[in-house]
Amino acid sequence: MQRGLSPAETLLTKVNAGVGGAILASAVISPPPAWTFGAVGTAAALLNIAPGPRSIARWATVGYRHLRERTVPHTMADHAGATSTWALYPEHGTMQDAQRRADFHGAFSRALAFVAGQARTAGIQVHVTHHSTTADYTNHTQTVSVHIPKGLVAQPARILETMAGELAALGALTPISPEPIPAVTGRGPGWAALADGRYAATARITTWPEETSGDLMPRLLLGQDSDRSLAVLYRPLPAGQSRRSAKWQRAAAEAFTTDKIKADAHELASTTAHGALVQGATLVDIDAYLTVWGDSPETVTDARWQATLAADRHRIHLDWLPGQQHRAHVMTTPHGASTRKGAIL
Repeated sequence: MQRGLSPAETLLTKVNAGVGGAILASAVISPPPAWTFGAVGTAAALLNIAPGPRSIARWATVGYRHLRERTVPHTMADHAGATSTWALYPEHGTMQDAQRRADFHGAFSRALAFVAGQARTAGIQVHVTHHSTTADYTNHTQTVSVHIPKGLVAQPARILETMAGELAALGALTPISPEPIPAVTGRGPGWAALADGRYAATARITTWPEETSGDLMPRLLLGQDSDRSLAVLYRPLPAGQSRRSAKWQRAAAEAFTTDKIKADAHELASTTAHGALVQGATLVDIDAYLTVWGDSPETVTDARWQATLAADRHRIHLDWLPGQQHRAHVMTTPHGASTRKGAIL
């Protein structure tokens, strides 16, 4: 719902559904006050009506955070737990060849399914970054980071070692230590100036159609004239939580979605998720981000415009995160693995 609900929105949706059901049930015994129906309807509207890439409730939260967080919070990517980062180099041509790319994604999906089965509650995060640096020749760097929050599992080292073995089958794998997060020294309309002299503009990828076939990296990174970074944050859910999440999302969509076309779209998504769960898969919550780099505000603004044109050409929707650029660039670094859901709305 609404391109991925935050934990607070998910909880509010469940509470609102329960309250609405209780009010309807109580109407059989004695009619409740009229304002109760208005309160439930207002809450449903705040969570489901989306002017642009966010719901009304999320727009309000973004505005509040814009006032509260003027700088990058030190705790954004500094959560207790075990984190490992590797540089991954798939075999040459893997992402350009459709068959090899599908095999790569299938193997990566099996790794995510393994991670989901290692904990009773969600919390393990797998973060993948792709960096394209343009000079005399284009240099590509890929990293994979796995973060296991403290106390989630008894022996996180076992999961990290097994994940290293799973990822090693995808290409050349090398353990690395990520560079420190560059500090923000300035902010502008849609960009942030960093301490290393670069300027960054980050967008959240809110929609990519099925015809991309998971082919985001070649479409957004290859053949470009500016430096770009692409990151995807995966949060695999355990089997039991996947089933409950699918059940609640379907119930909420049926209860609060009045648009018939939107309801049919939710029904198709629910049917697809149901088939995958029957086959033993697990649900994975996904957030994707794109950062363009420049050496001046003018160059990064132009790079942002070129990225928007490229995204429009491939029917990919970008949300340039107004008011959040001072911390959004963190999501396209390996440090994004240890961030909480909702750090970027």
